[in-house]
Amino acid sequence: MTDKTYDDSYGGVGSTTSTRAARPSDLPPAVWALVVARAVNRVGAFTLPFLAVVLGQEFGLSVTAAGSLLALFGVATIPSRLAGGVLADRLGRVPTICLGLVGCAAAQLLIAASPTLAGAVVGVVLLGLAFELYEPPSQALVADLTDDASRPAAFGLLAAALAGAGAAAGLLAAWLAGVGLRWLLVADAASCLVCAVVVVTVVRPHLTTLASAEVVPLTSEAAAATADDRSPWRDRRLLAMLAAGTLFALLYMALVTTLPLTVVARGLPVGDAGLLLTVSAVTVVAGQPLLRWGPFSTSPFSTMAIGYAVLAAGLAATGLATGLPGFTAATVLWSVGDLVLLGHAWSIVSGLAPEGARGRYLAAYGLSWGFATVLAPLLGTRLLVAGGPPLLWGLLALVALGLAAAQPLLSRVCRTPPGPSSPRP
Repeated sequence: MTDKTYDDSYGGVGSTTSTRAARPSDLPPAVWALVVARAVNRVGAFTLPFLAVVLGQEFGLSVTAAGSLLALFGVATIPSRLAGGVLADRLGRVPTICLGLVGCAAAQLLIAASPTLAGAVVGVVLLGLAFELYEPPSQALVADLTDDASRPAAFGLLAAALAGAGAAAGLLAAWLAGVGLRWLLVADAASCLVCAVVVVTVVRPHLTTLASAEVVPLTSEAAAATADDRSPWRDRRLLAMLAAGTLFALLYMALVTTLPLTVVARGLPVGDAGLLLTVSAVTVVAGQPLLRWGPFSTSPFSTMAIGYAVLAAGLAATGLATGLPGFTAATVLWSVGDLVLLGHAWSIVSGLAPEGARGRYLAAYGLSWGFATVLAPLLGTRLLVAGGPPLLWGLLALVALGLAAAQPLLSRVCRTPPGPSSPRP
């Protein structure tokens, strides 16, 4: 297997083609079908941002106790993602996606219907065990169905669609939060079940040419994977991306899990957090033309440096906000940073992977979100209690600035040869 280095362009490994060469309209129908299915799920996917508030107001947990329970949820997501990667290869992409969605729905209904804290704890753990099952097969499908030139456009389309659906999710969350917090869980469960139906009835028929959608083996690349014995855990380029990705995921999960708590701490109704999430989603969708701006059409690492700097400014502004107008302005700012960052890391990791090893590389990189889901509630809630919003959001802003400064080094690491293949542990 020929070693490859990451070509510091949007085309991926060994490519000089910009992502602008591939438009969303050029993507395969199966990619569009998957995007529609995930967007359906995203409309109701607002459990996690409000879970700490639900546990506090419905079951009487303190902020720090709720953070500890969310950390337990995060621990459960780590084996969930690993199991999702294994099941995607053994059961197929579509069955694994549906298993994860149905599992999430069942766990959320258990929390919503539980009359006791013990039942809610069981539901939270089960939710963590199902939460990441459908991510590896979803990402693998995007990677399987695209090439180096079109893959960033596909990941970007998925991110933009999820953001657009998030606008409706935020409005729905703001309304349901006023009706009853447990209804947030019921609505999210319903969206999971609807998504599973869409995957089976719409996505699956478009995958008749992709054997991996139904059974193992994957494609011709899957056979190559057995011949490539390099472990992603021995690739220093992937480890560098994983370290940076974990810090970004930590920022994002801390933002998601503590924004409602920060809004409440400032004396605003919790429903305002749903409105802010809607503002964020609308910003990401409406800001898509910004990506055609000159500074964003060169190196993805330079683009990410700009994105992290803007994100830092928005996080700092959130810590200083005291009313809804200030929170709204800060949300627009950090959402622009999020917009700039969307999709780049997944495309880079796909480009780093040897032929046939893409699934293992994406699964390994995806663990960054499991690590962050464990740490973010613990750190975020404790920082919020210790120093209030200024301390929490100020530290998050400093981490974002550090990631911006680290992008040139990360670019150099990813351009170095990976070294000889090494046995998998």
